Amino acid sequence: MKIVQAVFGVFHHFELARELERRGHLSVIYSTFPWRRLQREGLPHSRVKTFPPLHMGELFARRYNIGGRWLTDQLGYANALAFDDWTLRRIPPCDAFIAISGAGLKTGLAVQQRGGRFICDRGSSHQRYQEQIVTSEYRRWGVDLPVSEDRDTVREEKIYEVADLITVPSGFSAHSFVEMGVPEEKLRTLPYGVRLERFRPSGEPPSDRFEVLFAGSVGLRKGIPYLLEAFSRLRHPAKRLRIAGSMQPDIKDVLQRLPMEDVELLGSIPQDRLIDLMSTSHVLVLPSIEDGFGLVMGQAMACGCPVIASTNTGAGDLYTDGVEGFIVPIRDPESLADRMQRLMDDPQLQRGMSEKSLARVKSLGGWKEYGDQWETLLHEATGR
Repeated sequence: MKIVQAVFGVFHHFELARELERRGHLSVIYSTFPWRRLQREGLPHSRVKTFPPLHMGELFARRYNIGGRWLTDQLGYANALAFDDWTLRRIPPCDAFIAISGAGLKTGLAVQQRGGRFICDRGSSHQRYQEQIVTSEYRRWGVDLPVSEDRDTVREEKIYEVADLITVPSGFSAHSFVEMGVPEEKLRTLPYGVRLERFRPSGEPPSDRFEVLFAGSVGLRKGIPYLLEAFSRLRHPAKRLRIAGSMQPDIKDVLQRLPMEDVELLGSIPQDRLIDLMSTSHVLVLPSIEDGFGLVMGQAMACGCPVIASTNTGAGDLYTDGVEGFIVPIRDPESLADRMQRLMDDPQLQRGMSEKSLARVKSLGGWKEYGDQWETLLHEATGR
């Protein structure tokens, strides 16, 4: 088989690309990041082609707050269209074209016309479902910001319509597509893997205090207010919540209304530091309102850290509620506090879930198993 991929930046696509390359299937992967960033991903330069100008401009404008959201939205949309035109002019003959959602509309149609398959890979819930649930969250907290531009959603839905298949990472994601009218037979659920050679225990949680960790973008979509409310209810003389990740614009004003005692905002941190935090925390909490599949869950489990996550994170595809961790409803600080308190009050329960988490993620395997699932799917889709 000859497979081509297209992705904005990196995401999990380079994990897949390495697996396809190892199996002899990868023709090329197109990315909007420059080669100097992508060379660390472990693929030969001949397999990687880059189109960075607009994406780098968008990231620069966002980082230095140039032009506000209007400019970054304009650059993001222009990047999607230009990247599609760029891949269309270069794509070689292939059996399947796998494009991250939002990319490859024209290119995918051209591949289909040549007899190949166009697969849309969506890492979150359906775009319009996501827009609706996050918009309702903004209203709850009095945030007057648009979740996305309608033109982006319309283009996404056109891609969903024309793609031969849509791959998603969790049952929650798949359900959102069905709820929005996409035929179930068009969907394939492929949960992400973990780099087990990198994520492994590097220490142990302390016995004299209780450490809670959140890792991810710090915003309303991730359910941060419910985590802070739940943490404030915990009864322990020495507790700490460490929040690792970049602050999103939608939550900056909201934080002023939330309890912040014993909370540390760490900002973005390198991966080695994240591994240490996961290894020395008693629990990682991911209370997202919408999260296609929280990669940090498997990473934490691989470090021996149990997880408490919401139903809208893909947690149910990764572990069993009450065995390796807990799964709670969204927007439910009472349940979050209850599960954290249980682990706090029962060190034996925490240690048992830690051991079971590590065993569970090892039994699921790493990205190799993800590559195996993709290879099976691609054989079925292409008939090759």
